[in-house]
Amino acid sequence: MISLQGKVALVTGGSRGIGAAAARLLAMAGAEVGIAYRSRAPEAERVIAELESFGGRAFAFQGDLSTVDANEAFVQRAITMFGHVDIFVGNSGVWPPIAVNVETLDDDRWRDTLALNVNGMFYGARAAARVMPTGGRMIFVSSTAGQRGEAGHADYAASKGAMISFVKSLAVELGSRDITVNCVAPGWVDTEAVERPFAGEGRGRIEAAIPLGRVASPADIAGPILFLASPLARHVTGEVLNVNGGSVLCG
Repeated sequence: MISLQGKVALVTGGSRGIGAAAARLLAMAGAEVGIAYRSRAPEAERVIAELESFGGRAFAFQGDLSTVDANEAFVQRAITMFGHVDIFVGNSGVWPPIAVNVETLDDDRWRDTLALNVNGMFYGARAAARVMPTGGRMIFVSSTAGQRGEAGHADYAASKGAMISFVKSLAVELGSRDITVNCVAPGWVDTEAVERPFAGEGRGRIEAAIPLGRVASPADIAGPILFLASPLARHVTGEVLNVNGGSVLCG
């Protein structure tokens, strides 16, 4: 039912996890896809091979997406290869796994988290907005931490809360061009980033606190991203789509 034939989608953080799952669904729906990644070249190559197996074109871009230059080069690569950018998925981010209270949260961790999760988000959105045609779609990956906070991870929670406010601002700014801007807010997702808290009995304790009784897979987050990128969501903008199994009931 969802067709993205003729569309071009960009996904940051697309070599694994949520980003790879989103790129996969976008390609299966007919979009041509570019993914950006920082350091996982073999994983990125495998994702591109899979995307191309669906019959469309795809490319991978390596760069530090906390910088202006990398974000602009990523978007320009898509323009050079495909001629346009219709869908931008801002997924790249960092979640430092060790909980640290504010008294001992050091400057480097604060700066590094916000550099990618906030500055990188802004640089990517700005580059995409400059070339996106009428009817484009922007989707960002926030978190339940940005809605309720997360003790021991104030840097991450602050960055994801900033993303939500940023999305709402852009939804108003870009609405006159019929560009929708939304975000998904996952809870726990079964990715490499959460191996530490899932260790031992950790996963069981986490699942016991989720009403649906399970941790999301990357595909569980990718489906809502595909929906927001599709014509089915053409009148949805400025929204936070909660994908957390009922763990945070906030809207």
